[in-house]
Amino acid sequence: MLASPAIEIDKLVKRYRDGLLGRRRIDALREVSFSIGRGEIFGLLGPNGAGKTTLIKVLLGIVGATGGRAQLLGHRAGSRLGRKQVGYLPENHRIPRHHTGDSALGFFGSLSGLSSAEVRKRRPGLLAQVGLSEWGRTSVRKYSKGMLQRLGLAQAMLHDPELLILDEPTDGVDPVGRSEMRAILQGLKAEGKTIFINSHLLQEVELVCDRVAILDHGTLLFQGPIEELTGSMGEVEVTVIVAGDERAVRDALGHERAGGMRPVGPDQFEIGLPGWDQPEVDRAIDRLRAANVSLLSMTRARLTLEEAFLAVLQQARGR
Repeated sequence: MLASPAIEIDKLVKRYRDGLLGRRRIDALREVSFSIGRGEIFGLLGPNGAGKTTLIKVLLGIVGATGGRAQLLGHRAGSRLGRKQVGYLPENHRIPRHHTGDSALGFFGSLSGLSSAEVRKRRPGLLAQVGLSEWGRTSVRKYSKGMLQRLGLAQAMLHDPELLILDEPTDGVDPVGRSEMRAILQGLKAEGKTIFINSHLLQEVELVCDRVAILDHGTLLFQGPIEELTGSMGEVEVTVIVAGDERAVRDALGHERAGGMRPVGPDQFEIGLPGWDQPEVDRAIDRLRAANVSLLSMTRARLTLEEAFLAVLQQARGR
């Protein structure tokens, strides 16, 4: 029997009432549906006000849904059974300032139902895993923002959950720390953990996530693999670098097509072929080879996740 998805959301609706006598209706989530398989890293994207935080609050049972259904690890969202196997790192995670790294993990471990002995057993390995092995006895007052994020990740991992929900996990972390954080997340994935990330740092999402969902004003605009998103928006450009006589190159491609040619070395040229389909590319390469022009390299440029994300928003908003 196949395991149920780690997260399953079906036509989820969250509606708020605002204004005088609650007459103004705000639809924070509009029949949102997607699922996250066990063992994958999934990214939730969207501009401010998209409904991302509301979605996470519904999943964790902090607020109730107006309609639809959501499940975590086969249990109704918000139930104690589901939450026990979830590790959560909220955005702008606050750690009481009187704690050291060690005592903070003891405090959060007790909230997760761990005994002091269990915390002491797990704590050294976790602090080492997040790069804080030498900081356990140091007051968190002396921690940088990035170090506090690392400690927050350690507390989310402390009770060995099946699912991690991380809200802006690399906020305030320097480039070296972000690289180390990505390695930690990949290691957790290799252990079979499921990781759900909400982040504005799209470069980080692109490097670590398998699939993403895009929300805007409570509406789901896209869900699927990153490669599908970055490859489906706009034209794909093929760039070739060739070596040979310039006139031969121009004659082979046609002067109109070779208009974007630029020299990159002695008798070497880079040529962009925007919007060409594969048969066109094949014919161009055949003509270049027939003209004794050498093909040094050929690459297909793809949109970055940020470019594709903006294109999805602009398309949805009719711009």
